Amino acid sequence: MGPGTKTITLDGRFQMHRAGYIESPTLAYETWGELSEKRDNAILIFSGLSPSAHASSSAEDPSDGWWEDMIGPGLPLDSNRFYIICVNSLGSCFGSTGPASINPSTGELYRLDFPVLTLEDVAEGAFRVVEALGIEQLHTVIGNSMGGMSGLAYCVNHPGAVRNFISISSATRAEPFAIAVRSLQREMIRSDPKWDLGNYDVDDPPILGQRLARKLGMMTYRSPEEWVERFGRQRTTATEENVADPFKIAFSVEMYLENHANKFIGAFDANCYLYLSRASDLFDLAEHGGSLKSGFKRLKLERSLVIGVVTDILFPLHQQQQLAEGLREVCPDTVLVELDCIRGHDSFLVDMDAFRPVICEFFEGDCG
Repeated sequence: MGPGTKTITLDGRFQMHRAGYIESPTLAYETWGELSEKRDNAILIFSGLSPSAHASSSAEDPSDGWWEDMIGPGLPLDSNRFYIICVNSLGSCFGSTGPASINPSTGELYRLDFPVLTLEDVAEGAFRVVEALGIEQLHTVIGNSMGGMSGLAYCVNHPGAVRNFISISSATRAEPFAIAVRSLQREMIRSDPKWDLGNYDVDDPPILGQRLARKLGMMTYRSPEEWVERFGRQRTTATEENVADPFKIAFSVEMYLENHANKFIGAFDANCYLYLSRASDLFDLAEHGGSLKSGFKRLKLERSLVIGVVTDILFPLHQQQQLAEGLREVCPDTVLVELDCIRGHDSFLVDMDAFRPVICEFFEGDCG
């Protein structure tokens, strides 16, 4: 955790959505701005699978956050106007309780003894943080990717506790392609001999499996169009240690995947990754009432915004359209924005020039 991260430890058993419970879990979070006297200016951010609560820099932690260009004075999430909260997902490994945490009943790491994790659990953990902060109703919930589904779970399980909802590159549920990709990523990790049924040495984790899973992930986070424009068939100039290897990295796109894989290893616990990945597959708004229509009917929102990207292959544009149509049935003030960004699913992290104006307009703020 960074120096700006705060934690809340919940008292007693935390009942999991599917089955089982965890004892007195800890939730890590960071905040920006000040809560108004009426406590009506709070914005809650749900992240994707791997980020921490450090979405932006602060006085306590000046290092750049994963959404640095979106949060701060004069930016779309204006910390001069709003009290912004980002909670590290339950099940993650950046301060919140998860498979890499100590199980108080055994004194050992949870590992695979951690109960089945769902995004409803992620949402409930965040709700308990918001509750502890004395906030009865959020101004807005914002969710990116997996976080969009976590945000939906928050809104559907606590109708009336959120005024506005922003979904970015997310959906009501994962489609077969996304499930298949994540299934293969999990198999890559579990096939690494070092994984050892989840009992790996934390100082010697299943790096090979994690590297391969990350490479496959990057192939779905970006778009073929970007890679044609960015790499083409450009050859790498990097010097390979094993020059006799006939399959050594030869193309720039291969080196790009290699570099991203190497950055990821050691930065995220393998078991936590498996649990959160599976939770992303399990979420389905239709389970809240028996159909998507019934799930949408449980929402009580004033306004909503759905942002999708044309080149996103992980959560394709037709899923954004479906989400917006469902929201519009229960929240007429719903806007769908389709961005023609080239960087695929990751556009919300790297193409701020496209996303800032849209989110700024939603909040009607002066973004400079």
